[in-house]
Amino acid sequence: MDIKDTVDRIMTRELVQLNVNDDLYKAEKLFNKHKIRHIPVTDGKKIVGILSLTDLMRISYADVIDEDDDTVESVVYNMFKLPQVMTRVPETISSDTTVKEAAAILTGREFHALPVVDKDELVGIVTTTDVIRYYLNEAYK
Repeated sequence: MDIKDTVDRIMTRELVQLNVNDDLYKAEKLFNKHKIRHIPVTDGKKIVGILSLTDLMRISYADVIDEDDDTVESVVYNMFKLPQVMTRVPETISSDTTVKEAAAILTGREFHALPVVDKDELVGIVTTTDVIRYYLNEAYK
């Protein structure tokens, strides 16, 4: 394990993204389709927020309704815009941040994904799962 390994090595590059003008219905579809828990929100190429599945679940009352009943979600999704639900101006890292530094940020905070930004452009995302997978792979080489 090289303590100088950077997140460039482990980040997800093929991103599922939302535009700041997208609605919460689209967000839910993307979460379900791609089986992910975090979606960067952009305005052009600039990251302006991040939406987590937890953020969406928090407003949807999903655990209170029948899974086949979309009535409550429809009402709630119409009440909120994406910028009201997402985390604005999320903490970001660059692709040359070490995996150790990213792990330290993630363990010290209450979030589980770090958008990777180089020259003001979103280039990837690193999650706690990526970091754990990295350390497991390195430990058993």
